[in-house]
Amino acid sequence: MDATQLSDNSILSRIEKPTDVQRLSSRELHLLADEIRQEIIETVSTTGGHLAPSLGVVELTLAMLRTFNPRDDKFIWDVGHQAYVYKMLTGRRDRFNTLRTYGGISGFPKMTESEYDHFGVGHSSTSISAALGMACARDLKGKDNRVVAVIGDGSMTAGLAYEGLNQAGGIHSDMIVVLNDNEMSISKNVGALSSFLSRNLTKSWVVRFKKDVENILKSVPKIGEDLATYARKSEEAFKHFFTPGMLFEAFRFNYLGPFDGHNIDGMTRVFEQVKKLKGPLLVHVMTTKGKGYEPAENNPTYFHGVGCFEPETGLAKKFGACSLPSYTSVFGDTLCHCAQEDERVLAITAAMPEGTGLDRFRERFPERFVDVGICEQHAVTFAAGLAAEGFKPVVAIYSTFMQRSYDQIVHDVCLQNLPVVLCLDRGGLVGEDGPTHHGAFDLSYLRHVPNLVFMAPSDEAELQRMLVTAIQHDGPVALRYPRGVGIGAPTVEDPEPLPIAEGKLMRDGEDAVVVAIGSRVNPSIIAAEEIESATGRKIAVFNGRFIRPMAEDQLVDLARRFKHMLIVEENVLKGGFGSGVLEVLADHDALGSVRVQRIGLPDGFVEHGTQKQLRAKCGIDKDGIRRTLEEMLGL
Repeated sequence: MDATQLSDNSILSRIEKPTDVQRLSSRELHLLADEIRQEIIETVSTTGGHLAPSLGVVELTLAMLRTFNPRDDKFIWDVGHQAYVYKMLTGRRDRFNTLRTYGGISGFPKMTESEYDHFGVGHSSTSISAALGMACARDLKGKDNRVVAVIGDGSMTAGLAYEGLNQAGGIHSDMIVVLNDNEMSISKNVGALSSFLSRNLTKSWVVRFKKDVENILKSVPKIGEDLATYARKSEEAFKHFFTPGMLFEAFRFNYLGPFDGHNIDGMTRVFEQVKKLKGPLLVHVMTTKGKGYEPAENNPTYFHGVGCFEPETGLAKKFGACSLPSYTSVFGDTLCHCAQEDERVLAITAAMPEGTGLDRFRERFPERFVDVGICEQHAVTFAAGLAAEGFKPVVAIYSTFMQRSYDQIVHDVCLQNLPVVLCLDRGGLVGEDGPTHHGAFDLSYLRHVPNLVFMAPSDEAELQRMLVTAIQHDGPVALRYPRGVGIGAPTVEDPEPLPIAEGKLMRDGEDAVVVAIGSRVNPSIIAAEEIESATGRKIAVFNGRFIRPMAEDQLVDLARRFKHMLIVEENVLKGGFGSGVLEVLADHDALGSVRVQRIGLPDGFVEHGTQKQLRAKCGIDKDGIRRTLEEMLGL
C-alpha cells in the first residue's frame, strides 16, 4: 500500500492526538504500523531525512503511546533522528509532508513546534541528563508524571550519557530510560561498550553449556530434578550477570530486558509493568534499523540520513547532470594522498567515516584509521596524545559537533602547541537539518585560540592546498569547509602548500573591495562581475583564506586603497571573520577613511531549509552581496 493511497478510512487518518492510539485494538495497531512506515518512506523519499532510524522505532513508539500520555508524561528523544513516528502521532500528521522543508516541520523534536516536544534535540547523548533534570523538577513541584528518555546504543558510547546515569542512580529519582539497541549509531558501532551491549547468550557454546549442566544436575540421586528446576529458575540471574544488566545495575538502575522492540503487545505489557515501578529504570529494547523497508534494512548506514530516492527501489534520484565532486570527497582523496606521502598521518572520526569522507582512507590505510564512536571530546584529546608522540593526526568532525570539543582544543591541543589537524566539515549553513546542525559558530569560537592556524578554502583546489599546508605545519591547525559540491575548480595530484597568513586578490577594482572568506568568495566574484557589466563600476574581491593569523598587511593596504569595504562570511557576525578584520584595521589605525560593512549570519538561530533558500534569506548569496554593494555605492 502506498502512502498516496491512504484514504480517509485509514487508521492513520483517524489519529488526531496521541491518546487516540490507546483506543486501537491490537490488530489496528499492527495495520497502523504498516501505514506509518509507508507514509515515512513516501515523505522522506521526497524531502530526504533520517529514514532508517525512524523505521526502526515504529512499534516501540506505538507501545509507548499506548501506555503513556505525552500531554503529562515527558518524552525525551536522544538526537531525535528516530522521532518521525512520534511527530506523526502527536498532531503533525497533516503537515508531515513538509518535513525538513523551508517553513515546514523540523526533522528533530523542537519545543516551539509542539507541546508534545518536551525537549529540543539534535546532538547525541543528551536525553538522560535532560530527563533527569525534568524528573527532579517534577519532584520539586510535587507532581507524579513519568519521564521517559529514549536513547540509542550508539549514543550510549558518549560520556555525557554516563554522567547522567551516574547522577540518576545516585539520587534515585523515578525515571525511565529506554535503550533502543540496533547495534548502530550512524555507522556500525565501535568499541568495547558496543560489543558488551550486543552480547547475548544464544551462542552455541552457551546452549551446550546449559544443557550439560542440566544433565549433570539431573543425575544427582533423589534431588536431581529439584536441582535442575532451581537452575532453570536461576537462569535469568545467570543471564543477567553476563549481559548489560550488570553494567546498568552498577549505576543503581533497575535493568529490564532485552525485549523485542517490534512486538507491540509485548512492549505494551513491559511498559505497563514499568509504570508501577519506582526509582531509575532501564528498559533494553532490541530493534532493527530500517525495519520494514528492505533497502534500508540492507544498508542502514546509507539510509540513516538520506537524500531524495525512488521509494520502489531505494535508488537515489538524479537531479540534472552535475558531476562536481563534494568538498568532503576532495578532502578524503587529498588526505589519502598525504598519507601515502607521510606515514605519520592518521585519520580519526567520531562515528562518521562516510559522512566525513574518511571511508576511503579506512579502506586504503586501515591500520592508521580510528573511529572513536560518538566521543568528540575524546577524539581531540586522543589525537593530542598521538601528536605528542610524533604522529600527524587528522580529526574530521562536523563543525556543529566540534563545538563539544572546545575545552580539549584549547587545553590539550593548542596550549601544548601540538600538530593536530582539525577538519571541520559542514562549516556554515547545512540546509534541511536546521539550527542544531548549521556550522554557524566555528569562525567565532576558534579564531581567538592561541597557537592555532585557521583556514577556510574558497574552492576545491584551495581545500587541497590548505590540507597539505595543515599537515606540514608544526602546530595545531583548523580547516573549515562547507557541505555540498565545489565550484568546479580543477584539482591536482600533488598540491602545493600555501604561505601562512597570506590572502589572495581574486580581482582588482577601483570603487570598492569585498573581503570574503571560504564559501562566500566565489559568489562575491560573480556579484562584482555583474555590477561591472551593468554599471561599469569596478569592485575588487580579496580572498582572506586565513581566519587566524589574518593577512594583516594586505588587509591594511586594502583599507587604505578603497573608500568602501564589504566583509562577507557564512558565520555569525558576532565575533566572526569580519570582527577579526575590524580588529586588525583598528589596531593599525586603518579605519580613518574606509567605510566598512559586514554581512553574515544573523544574531539568532537560522531555521531549516535548503542551503540556497537560507543563504538568500540571510543575504549572503550572490544576489544579496550584489544588493549590499549597490547600496554602499549608491547605485
